[in-house]
Amino acid sequence: MYRFLFSSKWLGYLLLAAIFAAACVGLGRWQMDRRAETLAGINRVLSNYSAAPVTFAQARDEFIRLDAEREWTQVELRGSYDTAGQRVVRNRPLNGQPGYEVVVPFKLDNGETVVIDRGWLPIGNDNPGYPDSVPAPPQGQVTVIARLKPAEPELQRGAPDGQLASIDLAAYSAQLGYPLLAGAYGQLASESPSVAAMPVAFPKPSTEEGTHLSYSLQWFAFGVLMFVGFGYAARQQARNAAIDAEDEAAQAEDGGYLHSSGPADVLSRRRPVPRKRKNATAEEEEDAILDAQGY
Repeated sequence: MYRFLFSSKWLGYLLLAAIFAAACVGLGRWQMDRRAETLAGINRVLSNYSAAPVTFAQARDEFIRLDAEREWTQVELRGSYDTAGQRVVRNRPLNGQPGYEVVVPFKLDNGETVVIDRGWLPIGNDNPGYPDSVPAPPQGQVTVIARLKPAEPELQRGAPDGQLASIDLAAYSAQLGYPLLAGAYGQLASESPSVAAMPVAFPKPSTEEGTHLSYSLQWFAFGVLMFVGFGYAARQQARNAAIDAEDEAAQAEDGGYLHSSGPADVLSRRRPVPRKRKNATAEEEEDAILDAQGY
């Protein structure tokens, strides 16, 4: 019944189903990998974002090369801002709004320098391509609580004077003309003393898992449904073939009878009209007529 499955056409259908299912599995696994990355990021936020700050001595190596598991760790820093080295970073949207981020070198008491991202500014209305104003950091000795963030890669685009295309700490250091700890920067959590005018503070990162799991399950389901559809199509083909075979057999039987019988034989199957007997009664004659008419 299912011999047609070994035909080149149906083997081609099966190959297409297998390719489609393999693609679905690949996309499903990709979504699962993205979910794993998202969950790892959520765990870092939950573990580090609100934990007690560590000292710079404990976190110094992270500013040189940040361990991904230490992202968002709060670090307490003491020193002073280098206001002359302040820059704004271009193309930094926040909550769907375009804007900038403000980064400032922070010279530590031990002589080393890290970068602090003090917050976000909206695009300006007075001078296109620049914020209307950039709040200055506090002067003199400052205590900063900042959260560790990895340095960003260099972007193949320029930026006007006083701006950066990304938080590429190596390029920033070259602009300043003195070394920075270039593996990570600090996203400002608080500073003391504080100032009245401040950039917009960064919101806490989302801890929502998103839709990666549902998408991955949908892709896996599509892969399975492809084979279900193939099986359904094969079953319908087999049923149609069986029906066609029955119809052909029935036609063969009818055709063979007509071939051997012919019109005369068909007419001969009609009941013969009985001959009248001599001296038949009126009732017998009526019965004979009715029999001849097939009643």
